Amino acid sequence: MQRWRSLDDVPADWGRCVLTIGVFDGVHRGHAQLISRAVKSAAARDVPAVLMTFDPHPMEVIRPGSHPAQLTTLTRRAELAEELGVDVFCVMPFTHDFMKLTPGEYVHDLLVERLHVSEVVVGDNFTFGKKAAGTVDTMRELGGRFGFEVDGVTLLGEHAVTFSSTYIRACVDAGDMAAAAEALGRPHRVEGVVVRGDGRGRTLGFPTANVAPPMHAAIPADGVYAGWFTVLGPGPTIGTVTPGEPVMAAISVGTNPTFSGRARTVEAYVLDREADLYGQHVAVDFVDHLRGMRKFDSVDELVAVMGRDVDATRKILGSES
Repeated sequence: MQRWRSLDDVPADWGRCVLTIGVFDGVHRGHAQLISRAVKSAAARDVPAVLMTFDPHPMEVIRPGSHPAQLTTLTRRAELAEELGVDVFCVMPFTHDFMKLTPGEYVHDLLVERLHVSEVVVGDNFTFGKKAAGTVDTMRELGGRFGFEVDGVTLLGEHAVTFSSTYIRACVDAGDMAAAAEALGRPHRVEGVVVRGDGRGRTLGFPTANVAPPMHAAIPADGVYAGWFTVLGPGPTIGTVTPGEPVMAAISVGTNPTFSGRARTVEAYVLDREADLYGQHVAVDFVDHLRGMRKFDSVDELVAVMGRDVDATRKILGSES
């Protein structure tokens, strides 16, 4: 799969394509439906399937400081798009100048002149152009003028809930990882670099990897979770941890109230592995919520409960593997 940092990367000999457009944060089941439609149409037309996303998030440019919690990094979005069969992953810089394009300029300058679209596949609630004035009907009208088709798709949902990034963020914020996973089609992932903490977990017999996520990452509600821990990227084995191999982990999110902590952290106790993971880029996939975060009366009580958390993690993830 090709990855373009902007439309400046479009090859000089570029032909036609099928395009799907959106932020695609999460690349959830609704997004997968759109992307699969575009990929299938591109195959039928024998042209590339192009996915266009935006960076930064449009809301951060429209209303600075309003960036929503991010479900997936751009790198993760690209990986998921590739798994769905996308040929080109294009990141369109969302700038003030881009935001000022009228719907007509948006379509003519970007989609027709630069990308030569044969078809555009979007959600039926898609808007575009200055002040979001363009709708799917606008796109169809312009498509008739410039010679491309438009497929407006109703997003997938279940149980009277439409799968959307907003809905998934609410699930994550509430710690409902089962509902988030149902909408995503996989567990919610938080990536980050392992940094040094206070080392308290090791003294308690539960050494943890302190994961520092990127700005705006969607962090689950405070509590303890069962999940998978993966060192990302190719590389040599680190201790008994092999990069790319998911391993069981009990994950704590919160401020460590038993020790009067203030900083909110994501800490993963990796089961049955020993490794110096400082500086590693890792992923934590949250599978199930085990319990809320609370202050214990003694360290012994905390250690006993942590032992039960580990047992519960083995039971939950053992039934998955």
